[in-house]
Amino acid sequence: MRAPTDTDFSSRLRSAAVTARVGLWLGICFAVAFVTGLISHYAQVPDQPVPFPTSPSWGYRVTQGLHVMAGTAAVPLLLVKLWTVYPRLFKRPPRGLRRLAVEAAERASIGVLVAAAVFQLASGLANSAQWYPWAFSFRATHYAVAWIAIGALVLHVAVKLPVIRRALAADVDATGEDRPAATEPGALSRRGLLRTTWLAAGVAVLATAGGTVPLLRRVSVLGVRSGDGPAGVPINKSARAAGVTATATSPSYRLTVAYAGREVSLSRDDLAAMPQATESLPIACVEGWSAGATWTGVRVRDLLDLVGAPPGHDVRVVSLQESGPFRQPVLQSNFADDERSLLALQLHGETLAIDHGYPCRLIAPDRPGVLQTKWVHRLEVEA
Repeated sequence: MRAPTDTDFSSRLRSAAVTARVGLWLGICFAVAFVTGLISHYAQVPDQPVPFPTSPSWGYRVTQGLHVMAGTAAVPLLLVKLWTVYPRLFKRPPRGLRRLAVEAAERASIGVLVAAAVFQLASGLANSAQWYPWAFSFRATHYAVAWIAIGALVLHVAVKLPVIRRALAADVDATGEDRPAATEPGALSRRGLLRTTWLAAGVAVLATAGGTVPLLRRVSVLGVRSGDGPAGVPINKSARAAGVTATATSPSYRLTVAYAGREVSLSRDDLAAMPQATESLPIACVEGWSAGATWTGVRVRDLLDLVGAPPGHDVRVVSLQESGPFRQPVLQSNFADDERSLLALQLHGETLAIDHGYPCRLIAPDRPGVLQTKWVHRLEVEA
């Protein structure tokens, strides 16, 4: 049994004309996912040289929804593109040391690109499902590999740009850029293959977009956490999983607000007796799901005023949760001073369910859900 060669793949569907067109949209999806991924990563950085904006309040919801949808659409696009170029894997190496070195370098860069792309899409989909069959940090690794993938993609486009331009400028059925062996018609026409590819990408997006777009939740069969949960708002971690059920419901619960050696301790009844504000703010998570919600509670700024904390200071928000990477995130000063930022006591006019953060939780505009701390028991104003 011999190994296949380039001549064993005779379908005209495996052509530069198809590859370039699919690759164009794949590149667009990767660019959208890369840019929105940078936004998401920056939003979670504690020390931000330029403060992440608080407006529009739905900004993170849109960018993270686009991130997941672009990544999902890229899956069928990548599969089709790899299928069209698969025969080149078996192309006979050129003669001559210089040409062989160039060919080897190009293949190595493509190998890096394919490996990085597959890793990003596979790990991103696993993260959307909250399935982590690995020991490394998803956020740090996904961010690092994103730079590798986009760098390899830029290099690949630069090397192949002449072929890409000729293929896109010509008719899709043109044969000028075809491999010599690609002479047989396929099961579909080239246009038929492209239409099928666009349809597959569209179906993939439709099947997941309900996590962000409420109108699509009935048809988004693969949308994760797209409406289930107390008060119709999904949850990522329950009180039981966080190990806070006893402490969150204890009569001895107190919220402590601290600044420059001064502390104020408040029971939940004390919080409920303070002036209440109601805000309609979406909650959006890195997995791609989001939900609009109406929250009622005490303005964070009002709480900071109790200890004389001036505007312009970051606040460390500490949860009853005893472990986890986001147990005590930093609330940047522009969020802390925004009148829409609340320590919420109610959701949709009802007392917070314990899985939504009872006795109180943080909710702020345009902020990743992972930083909307639940089961808050301490606000520490940083000097």
